[in-house]
Parts: sequence; structure tokens; C-alpha cells
Amino acid sequence: MTSHHDMAQAIVSAHQATLGLTPQVRTAPAFSSEAPVYRAAKQACLDLGFIEIDAECLAHAWQAMTLRTGHFSPADWPADPQDFGMRAWPRPDAFASCPKQLGLYAVLPDAAWVVRMARAGVPTVQLRFKSGDAQAVEREVRAAVEAVKGTDARLFINDHWQAAIAAGAYGVHLGQEDLGAADLSAIRAAGLRLGLSSHGYAEMLRADRLSPSYIAMGAVFPTTLKQMATAPQGTGRLAAYARLMRDYPLVAIGGIDGGKLPEVLASGVGSIAVVRALVAAAQPEAAVAKLKAEMQAWMATQEAIQMS
Repeated sequence: MTSHHDMAQAIVSAHQATLGLTPQVRTAPAFSSEAPVYRAAKQACLDLGFIEIDAECLAHAWQAMTLRTGHFSPADWPADPQDFGMRAWPRPDAFASCPKQLGLYAVLPDAAWVVRMARAGVPTVQLRFKSGDAQAVEREVRAAVEAVKGTDARLFINDHWQAAIAAGAYGVHLGQEDLGAADLSAIRAAGLRLGLSSHGYAEMLRADRLSPSYIAMGAVFPTTLKQMATAPQGTGRLAAYARLMRDYPLVAIGGIDGGKLPEVLASGVGSIAVVRALVAAAQPEAAVAKLKAEMQAWMATQEAIQMS
């Protein structure tokens, strides 16, 4: 009988090139089951550099996949929602929907940037305004909502859900750390879309339980804009995440610029979020045009390939 150590090594060998990262800390795994496949997958995922909570999610999913299919295959990677305990769609408690392809997604520091990028043709914009002054927040959110009127831009408000409801924004974006403080029922009842950040399997599953409008995944590449709890995930993991979360509109974020667009889009996401690629550009409007053209060219190429 193959030992769980041999099974773990087979998993690592099959996926190291696409999914492996250097483990931050090597520790003896803590197992919550005696099932050999679970134990093998838990060890393998830790060796591949997944953090503990994500390795645990994956190990249980691998066990479920093996029971469902009737065989263990180290070359497979769990990507079926039912193996992760996710509910089927449609869901009566889901937030309002948004397009599967959100396109270029600009994360912007204030309303002035929102109006500038909306007028430049960015299809999805997010106001990420940082201030402890409630009145300043309300003014900025109202100004951003007014800024996108007359354009085709969809506006999400980062964090400030109450101001977003009051101003009639298109949607709200929340980080995992903000979920406990937000009234999700009020956001849903107001008809606003909800986007949620995620940085790995455990956070994706937590987001999925809330049935948001979209899920953002990252950081894909190194970024200096925000201190991340997890290492940059890379496009191999992004593709694995996208396969599991295929029922959602998906947004890739973190260190993405024009040169990286093709490999990010190839992962299966329908939107790419950018920050510095626009706000730090010498000519932001020209940068918008270039990024949109690159995205459209990539999609046209894929359509041509599918039709050939």
C-alpha cells in the first residue's frame, strides 16, 4: 500500500512548477483526520508553500474529490465546488449580479481620479478613499457617484458601505477584515453589488458563503501598496482559484501592469485591477487606452482560436 508520504511527494512533483511557493516556515503538519489522502494532501500543500488554513481546506477537498471519483490521482487538483462544500447556484441570498467580464478595473484614491478615469473609458472603478473624517468620506463618495453619471463606468466604494448606500453607488468592495463591521443585509437590501477580497482558499470559501457579486483574488505579483499576509500567489495559483470560483465574476489584483496582462488573462479571470499602472503613469489616459487595447486584443485572439 502506498504511504501517505509517497502520495504527498507525488502531488508535489506534479504541481511544484505551477503552484509551488517556498514555504515561509516549515513545521510538522497538524492533522484533523486519519484519512490517508487527506494527510498526504495536507503535507503536500504545506510543502508547496500554502499557508496552514489553505492547506487544510485543500486537504479536505482532495479527500472529497477522491471519494467522489473513486480514485486518487496526484496529477489532478481540486477544482470542483462540491468538493469544497460550496452551495450550488442559483442562490436566493445572493447579492445583485454584475457582468462576468468587468474589464479594466481602476482602484483610485479620490473622486477627482474617479471622474478622470471614468471619462477616459475605464469600465469599472473603485473609490478607495482613506480618511477618518466621516463628513469628508461622505463628500468624496457623493462626488464619486456624481462623477460617473453620464459615463458607462460602474463605481464600487471601498469600505464605506453606509456612505455608498446613501449616495446610491453601484456597489461596495470589502476586505475580509471589514466583513465583521459591515451590515451585509443592509447592503443587499439596498440593491448594491458586493465585491470581496481574497488571498487564498480559506478566504475564497469564506467569501463564497456570502454569495457576493464578484470575488477579487491576489496579490498576483509583488506590490508595495499594501502589506499582504500571504506571499504573491503567481498566475499558476490564480488559474487554480479561477477554476474553482468559475461561477463568479473574478478580479485579479496585485502588481499587474501591461506586460503581465496576457498571462493574467489566461488564468480565466474576467477583470484586472490596477492601481499604480494608472495613478503613477505619466499620461494616465494614454495608459488606459493602451491597457484596454491590450485586453481587447487578447480576447479577440482567444475568440479566433476557439472558432478555428
